[in-house]
Amino acid sequence: MNLQNKLRPAGDQVSELTTNRLSVYLRCLNVLDAAGVKTISSQALADQFRLNAAQIRKDLACFGEFGVRGIGYYVKDLKRHLRQILGLDRRIKVAIMGAGNLGLALADYPGFRQEGFVIVALFDNTAEKIGQQSRTGVPIHDIKELKRIARRERIGIAVIAVPAASAQTVVDAVVAAGIKAVLNFSPGALRVPAAVKLKSVDLTVSLESLSFYLAQGEADEAT
Repeated sequence: MNLQNKLRPAGDQVSELTTNRLSVYLRCLNVLDAAGVKTISSQALADQFRLNAAQIRKDLACFGEFGVRGIGYYVKDLKRHLRQILGLDRRIKVAIMGAGNLGLALADYPGFRQEGFVIVALFDNTAEKIGQQSRTGVPIHDIKELKRIARRERIGIAVIAVPAASAQTVVDAVVAAGIKAVLNFSPGALRVPAAVKLKSVDLTVSLESLSFYLAQGEADEAT
């Protein structure tokens, strides 16, 4: 069934939490599609993946009418439309800033390409790394070439994988190169203009949260 005519623009009212949940729904649909499931209701989707059926229906309603009375959702159709809503129906070129252990690991991660993200370049300022490649063949360029290569390759997203001390300088270079979306793996707060979207992944904060969980469990066991 083609639901293209039921899609509608979401507008500015859609929160980042909603788009994050859409990503979760898409991954669930990928699992269902791989298992050969053709249709599923919001309740069955929620039960299988420990989600909230009412929240699923509310989130999807921001973008159109996808359910069919008496049937639920066609898995392949809904999966395709979620990819379209999330902008994954096109190839998105990504550059990684920093060719250290983290940057190289990210460049070679196969899951990005499967979801439509293509790592086209690594950038560094270490002379012996420039001109080399990652294990899967992603070239390492001098960061001084960022603006030229970003324009040539039409890079949409930059990933920051450099030490904290140099992160703001690197982000400034990314912004100057015209890149509008940044994923930051460096600790600390970074500043970007309002026209640039920045998301940070602080692994230390996540580990500290897990440490707190463990500490609370130990405290409960001691009482």
